[in-house]
Amino acid sequence: MTALALAVTGRGLCDPSEPVVRADDEAVLRGRAAFETIRVYSGRPFRLSAHLDRLEASAAGIALPRFDRAELTELVSLVLPQSGADDAVLRLVWTAGPAEGPPAGLALLSGVPVWIDAARERGARAVSLLGVRAAAPWLLPGVKSTSYAVNMAAEAEAKRRGADEAVFVDADGVVLEGTVTNVWWRLEETLYTPALELGILAGVTRAALLELAPARGYVVEEGAYRLPLLLEAEEAFTSSSVREIMPVVEVDGRALERGPAADELQQALRALAAAE
Repeated sequence: MTALALAVTGRGLCDPSEPVVRADDEAVLRGRAAFETIRVYSGRPFRLSAHLDRLEASAAGIALPRFDRAELTELVSLVLPQSGADDAVLRLVWTAGPAEGPPAGLALLSGVPVWIDAARERGARAVSLLGVRAAAPWLLPGVKSTSYAVNMAAEAEAKRRGADEAVFVDADGVVLEGTVTNVWWRLEETLYTPALELGILAGVTRAALLELAPARGYVVEEGAYRLPLLLEAEEAFTSSSVREIMPVVEVDGRALERGPAADELQQALRALAAAE
């Protein structure tokens, strides 16, 4: 993604190519930082307040100092004008800072990755990979931290196998989530998605789909589902802030039909973003 603008707590707007995080920041040394990635539509971040709520929860989960919401919101207001009327991606990062402090906040505005629309048009291919159910607090259930090495390694393995995305399943074969997405599938008029009690991320786009689906005639069931139910689906898709609704046309080499729900919900999500 091409960086468009950067703002940092205590400094304001900075050159995006300028180093702004200290080498002894625990975000660098230990991955002690929380972040949010937000889709910006025509200069407006989608559900910024919900993302700040989740950032607060993630920061608490890894024992980061509390941040000032007004201060981070001000950083957002500094970078947003650089998007103009275009869609963009806003990343908020809250770091632990060095051992003696202070913590640091960053707002980075970037362009939307160019591959997303083409991937949505053709549909994504996925492979299932072993993941860990975050069933204990020290496994950080629902925390979005910059300790993303496992997720990125899983995505790299998926690409090595000729797929676009990895779907984590636990040792019992229960579907959890994608590397950066929530997972959905449809059987008749019912949409299935893993429950938050499995320790997965509470996606902001996931929450929006829970609101939007009933008006499109779909019933949503959240629970613990094993992989064979996904493989027998009439259609499947993922959701995330940046990728929005991404149809999945293959899982573990098994072809899935492209159905109506993904396209309907993509249109509904765009309409919701335009109205808010």
